[in-house]
Formats: sequence, structure tokens, C-alpha cells
Amino acid sequence: MVRRLLVVAVAAATIAVWFSPTASAQDCERFAWQCQGYSGPRGQPSPSIFGMPGQSGASFGQPNPAVYAALSDEPFPVSAVSLTNIDPAFLRQTVSYFTSEEAGTIVIDTPNHFLYFVEGNGQAVRYGVGVGREGFGWAGVATIQEKREWPDWYPPKEMLERQPELLKQMSELQSGLGMAGGPHNPLGARAMYLWQDNKDTLFRIHGTVEPSTIGKSVSSGCIRMINQDAIDLYQRAPVGTKVVVMQ
Repeated sequence: MVRRLLVVAVAAATIAVWFSPTASAQDCERFAWQCQGYSGPRGQPSPSIFGMPGQSGASFGQPNPAVYAALSDEPFPVSAVSLTNIDPAFLRQTVSYFTSEEAGTIVIDTPNHFLYFVEGNGQAVRYGVGVGREGFGWAGVATIQEKREWPDWYPPKEMLERQPELLKQMSELQSGLGMAGGPHNPLGARAMYLWQDNKDTLFRIHGTVEPSTIGKSVSSGCIRMINQDAIDLYQRAPVGTKVVVMQ
């Protein structure tokens, strides 16, 4: 009886230490999520307590190169992606991600070139993205107002003034001067259009014909993704999805 009481007492004391707001630095290192002020990891892949989701080719804690194979069931061919020049950290994978945002929210971590689709239960699908170069970024909270497959591209007048050589690739389309959707269109296979307060932000999440730019700051402000990743996100995120863009 005495031994049983002693075991119970030790177990209770151990639990009290784990969950104590004044836990030691050593405890916080081992059980960080129990410690005061802990805000969660910044989307680092790890074989965590949440198990193996394995949805749409998003491997937990590691990329799955197979999802970047050629796609033949699209209106236009989507080529296989050469992963040689892309850091593996920027390939699609499910990661531990603790956030106050609800499941189904998109969070774009612009400085680190990551886009997270929050799944809840402390995890998210993480994609590498290319972002706007200095002076072309945007931050805020928006909503996906429209989604288009193989979208036409209508560069703003300011872009055509900065890059007049683009005019050679433009033609008169139903909504003005632009480039028809297709395998050479800069918006790639999918585009999601972000609005804020019922106004178009002119900010897009879209595919790209230049996958080697993923993980870099080279665009004119929009978020670019590998075409296979843009297709995957397009399937997950319906119109009305909340998008949080952090700078």
C-alpha cells in the first residue's frame, strides 16, 4: 500500500513539473509546448505526435519528389520539375505548425519564402514560394475571391511601362491587352485572386514557368508556386479562403 501511494505521489509530482508555468529551462527544452510564452515552432518538419497525414502527396517531415512528375491530364502539358536547383526545404511537405488561425487558412511567410495551408491539430502543408522583390511586396489579410485554371495574364500598365519588351507577347483578349493562358503564361497552371474589403489587391497566388525561382525574391509582388504545387493548393482552398500575408 505504501509503495502504491509512493508511486502515485511521484507521478503527480512529475506531471506538476511538466505543466507548471514556472518549469525549468531544461523542462522547456524537452516539453516546449508546456512552457509559458511558447508560440510554437515556425513550421519545422518533424515526426511529431500528430502522426502521418499523407494527403495529396504531402509527406510528413520530408518532401516527396514523385509529386513533381509530369502531369498529362491537364489542358496543357505540365512538365516534370527538375529539382536540382531547388532547395529541398521548399518542396511540398506536411510540417508541425502551431497557429491561432483556423484550419483551411493560408498563411504566407514572405521573408522565409513559405506558404502554409493550415490543417489544424498543430500541422500544415508547407510549400516553397517565390515572392516579390524589394519594393513590390504586399502584406495583410485577404480572401480568395476568384480561382482560375490556366488563367489569362493582364499585366498592369505600370509593368508594361517598366518592361516595354513585354508588349511583343501581348494580344487583345476579352478583358483587354494580355497573354492567353497556356504553358508559356507567367501565371502558370492555376491562379487565385486575392481581394480585401471587396477590392482587388492585384495580388495573386499562381503557378510559374520558372520553378528555379522558388525560394527567391524576384517577382513583381505576387506569390509564385511550382505548377504542381499550385494545382494542389487550388484543390484544397475554395473561394472564400482566408489568406494572411506576413512581411
